[in-house]
Amino acid sequence: MAGSERTVVWFRRDLRIDDNPALAAAARDGAVLPVFIWCPADEGQFYPGRCSRWWLKQSLPHLSKSLESLGCPLVLIRAESTLEALLQCIDSVGATRLVYNHLYDPVSLVRDDKIKKELSALGISIQSFNGDLLFEPWEIYDDSGHAFTTFNMYWEKCMELPIDISPSLAPWKLVPVPGVESVCSCSVDDLGLESSKDEESSNALLRRAWSPGWRNAEKMLEEFVCHGLLEYSKHGMKVEGATTSLLSPYLHFGEVSVRKVYQLVRMQQIKCENEGTSEAEESVHFFMQSIGLREYSRYLCFNFPFTYEKSLLGNLKHYPWKVDEERFKSWRQGMTGYPLVDAGMRELWATGWTHNRIRVIISSFAVKFLLIPWTWGMKYFWDVLLDADLESDILGWQYISGSLPDGHELSRLDNPEVQGQKYDPDGVYVRTWIPELARMPTEWIHHPWDAPSCILEVAGVELGFNYPKPIVELHNARECLDDAISTMWQLDTAEKLAELDGEVVEDNLSNIKTFDIPKVVLRETSPCSLPVDQRVPYAIASSKDHNLKSMELKASNRSSICVDMIRSSKMEATSSVANSPVSRKRSCCETACHVPSYSSSAEVHSQIQDHVGSLVGPSRYVLQEAGRNCVDEVEDSSTADSGSSISRPTKSRIVALPDKES
Repeated sequence: MAGSERTVVWFRRDLRIDDNPALAAAARDGAVLPVFIWCPADEGQFYPGRCSRWWLKQSLPHLSKSLESLGCPLVLIRAESTLEALLQCIDSVGATRLVYNHLYDPVSLVRDDKIKKELSALGISIQSFNGDLLFEPWEIYDDSGHAFTTFNMYWEKCMELPIDISPSLAPWKLVPVPGVESVCSCSVDDLGLESSKDEESSNALLRRAWSPGWRNAEKMLEEFVCHGLLEYSKHGMKVEGATTSLLSPYLHFGEVSVRKVYQLVRMQQIKCENEGTSEAEESVHFFMQSIGLREYSRYLCFNFPFTYEKSLLGNLKHYPWKVDEERFKSWRQGMTGYPLVDAGMRELWATGWTHNRIRVIISSFAVKFLLIPWTWGMKYFWDVLLDADLESDILGWQYISGSLPDGHELSRLDNPEVQGQKYDPDGVYVRTWIPELARMPTEWIHHPWDAPSCILEVAGVELGFNYPKPIVELHNARECLDDAISTMWQLDTAEKLAELDGEVVEDNLSNIKTFDIPKVVLRETSPCSLPVDQRVPYAIASSKDHNLKSMELKASNRSSICVDMIRSSKMEATSSVANSPVSRKRSCCETACHVPSYSSSAEVHSQIQDHVGSLVGPSRYVLQEAGRNCVDEVEDSSTADSGSSISRPTKSRIVALPDKES
């Protein structure tokens, strides 16, 4: 029997009816006011990009119709302050409770902490639920109580634990709260998710490939499990065509729950095991790892919230990134002179989407060939991706840049030419997105600079005029990368020696050239009195003599540790990462955390038009045939070999990362 409670259900990135624990709890206890609040000011420097906002604009009406059919239409509010908007909703209908599902990114943790404290002080009951993960971040730690810093060890621990995959039942009816008409609401158009006519025209073609909404998400999931899952392991070698699950935007906006995904995939896995189909088992295994990587991205961001702007490995604070805005611009525009990289960047701009393998290739090129700060690339991805997901974005870029203990080796340099021959052997992908190379023979498509002049002339290619020469030579990139790593270790060693105050002994020297991996300990402040979602992490800091000492972080709930750390990092509240200025007076390390200003995606288009006339005509803009992503834009370390590594014979590797299983 329903209770008499009046509850505000705050929707965020959980835009679904099925398996929504916050909605289910509210419906069970009384009358409900479903609310979605769009507050650009609260998004800060992580204001969503054009494609991501388009998706949100399509998904909200879909959710509203579903809620209306149950008895309570969704109330949309555009606000200057989320807190003020919630207070207005609560006062208008006399609500006594607010419920929502957890989020784990830095922006949401700060906002949720403030709202929870303010409303609790006013006597409003606050309840939050796990609607996004199989395991909450504070539930997983090693035998010593430390948070994991490698994916394999984290996921192995997860797989040892029982998983509750019983979904929250969708309510069959909702009771609306009295007085809902007094709430100041608006239409989806009034939210301003498409800020200009240019954005509307750019978004028009997205509808050809995508159908946002929770019911469409469930159809996509069922289609993938029935037809795409069993060949999933083969698709990592294909960068063109319909090859992956397409679930990442649906998961990001919470239109399908990860519990439901896991449940269906696990059932398929059991079926494969019973039938003894080894290839199918391998595909299911790879897909389950992609689910695990999504979980791990939330885990990493929650326990190490500084990772949105700093490398997890402390040594990389000394890494000499090249703060070169011209190279960054050439990379964004797909004008580096390396066909596979340029094709990926142009597809990314045109569609807001590209295959996960291409994401690895273009991001690796940015940080290893051009030495562009990984934070610049991360924030650009956030601005342009249809499935932009901050936690997965952070994990992917830190992995590629060698900023994680189990990421790519710092010295790894993959050859784009070899990658092209491996993942686009016929040149179909390159020709689709670089029309100026459309007539190049397959033999030369991935290295046109080596083609005879007669071949270039017949193909209509004039290097340096209608297609750029390589922005950097392979051997020069190798030398610059080695020198950067050497400089990093020199600066890191000097700092550690300075901390020893001149007392250099053999025991101290053994810790000089090692990676600085932070430690976080998860404990309960009061196991007997606190509920499960209020466990408080503790941090372990290294003293100058490298002995570990415990440092308790003041917190009153599960998110306070992250909130304090985020605030201490001085996160800037700018309107968009695309407009974050670069101060010429900042140091190299500080500047690496800020993206240089660039106008918009239109700038990319106009620059490309200057070279090739028109990027892609409507007849070639077929999103269905574009690269399709896995569950999210994070790369499994066990399958990350994306090409041959370029080595310099005269110089050995500077450093090798620890074994991934250690």
